[in-house]
Amino acid sequence: MNNQNRIFHLLKRRRFAPYFATQFLGAFNDNVFKNALILLIAFELASGEAGHILVNAAAGLFVLPFFLFSSAAGQLADKYEKGLLIRRIKLAEVLIMGLGALALFSGSVTALLTVLFLMGTQSSFFGPVKYGLLPQHLDEHELMAGNGLVEMGTFLAILLGTLAGGVLFAWGGVGWVAITVVACALIGLLLAQGIPRAAPVAPELRLAWNPIRESGNCLRYAAEQRLVRVAMLGISWFWFLGSLYLAQLPNYTRLHLAGDERMVTGLLAVFALGIGLGSILAARLARGRVEPGLMPLGAMGLTLAGLDLWLGTPAEAALTLRTVLDLALIGVFGGLFVVPLYALVQQRGRREVLSRIIAAINIQNALFMVSAAILAGLLLGVAGLSIPQLFLLAAIANALVLLALCRLEPAFWTQCRRWVRELRAA
Repeated sequence: MNNQNRIFHLLKRRRFAPYFATQFLGAFNDNVFKNALILLIAFELASGEAGHILVNAAAGLFVLPFFLFSSAAGQLADKYEKGLLIRRIKLAEVLIMGLGALALFSGSVTALLTVLFLMGTQSSFFGPVKYGLLPQHLDEHELMAGNGLVEMGTFLAILLGTLAGGVLFAWGGVGWVAITVVACALIGLLLAQGIPRAAPVAPELRLAWNPIRESGNCLRYAAEQRLVRVAMLGISWFWFLGSLYLAQLPNYTRLHLAGDERMVTGLLAVFALGIGLGSILAARLARGRVEPGLMPLGAMGLTLAGLDLWLGTPAEAALTLRTVLDLALIGVFGGLFVVPLYALVQQRGRREVLSRIIAAINIQNALFMVSAAILAGLLLGVAGLSIPQLFLLAAIANALVLLALCRLEPAFWTQCRRWVRELRAA
C-alpha cells in the first residue's frame, strides 16, 4: 500500500470515518448559515453603515463563545466519554438550527444574531473533543494522516458551505437555507451515532465554570511542555495569518484585480483547496511519523509566496495567473505548516489534560484572529498602508515568527535538517 493510500484508508475505518463525516458536515452547516445570514443582513434587513455594523457584530458574536466557554468545553471533553459528548453536541446543533430556521423566516435581526451566538457556543464545545479524540482512535503513526484529513475536510467544508449558503439564498431564499441547515444537522446527528467509544481520560475531574480562572488553567497546562507551548504559538499564528489574508481578499480583488464577487469566490476556492492539498501533502511527506521538521518548510514557503503576492500585484488592476498561484501556494504551505503542529500537540500533550490544551489553543486562536482584524484596520485605516503593503508586512512578520519559533524550540530546525537529509538520501 503506497503512502497516499495509507492516508485515505482512514476514511474506510469505523474509528475515523463517522467522526470525519460528522465534523465535515458540522463545518459545512455553520458556513451555510453564516453566509446566508450575512447576505440576508446586507441585502434585505439592513443597508449602508447599519449593514456593515451588523455584519461585524455577527462575526464578533460567533467568536465570543470561544473566550467564554472553551475552558468548560475542555473540561467536559477530558471528563466524559467523547463519542457520547459529540452526540450531545450534535443534538444541540439540531435544536439550534431549528431555532435558526424559525429566525430566518421571522427576519428578526435579534433572533438571527442570537442563533449565531448559539452556533458559536456549539462550535466552541466541539473543538476540544474534535482534536482530543484523534489520539484515542488513531495510532501514533496515523496522527499526521488523521490531522491532514481533518484540516483538508474543514477547509473544504468551509468553502462548500460558504458557496452553498450564497447559492441557496440567491435561488431559493430563506426557505431553502432553513431546510438545508436543519437537514444537515439531523444527518450529522445520525452520523455521530457511529463514532466509537473513547474512554474518559480524567473521569475524576471536578468541573469548574469560572471562565477567566479556568482559561488560565488551560493555558497553564499548555505551557507545561515547551514543545507543546511553541507548537501552540505556531498554530495560533497560522490562524492570525489566514484570517488576515481572507479578510482582505474581497477588497484586494476589487481594488487590485478589477474583480467582482465571483472572482472573490474563485480565489477563496483556490486558497481553501490549497490548504487542503497542503494538509494532505504534510501527511504524505511525514511518511507515518509525527514530523515537526515540516513546519519550517511550510513557514519558509508562506514567506516566499507572500512576498511574491506583494511583488506580483499588477500595476494596472487585472487578474494574473501569478496571483492565483501565489494564493494557492499560501494555502499549500499553510497546510504544510499547521498539520505537523496539531499532530505534535496530540502526541506530546499530557493525555489527561489534552482536551483542555486544545481549549487553550482555541482561546488563543480566537485572540490572534481578533488581533489580526484590529491590526489590519489600524494599518490600513490609520497608517494608510495599501493591501499589498499589508501582505508584505505579513510575509516579513512570518519570517520573524519562524525565527522566533525555532529559537524557542531548536528541535524544529534540527528535525527539518534531518528530514531534508533523509529526503536526499532516499
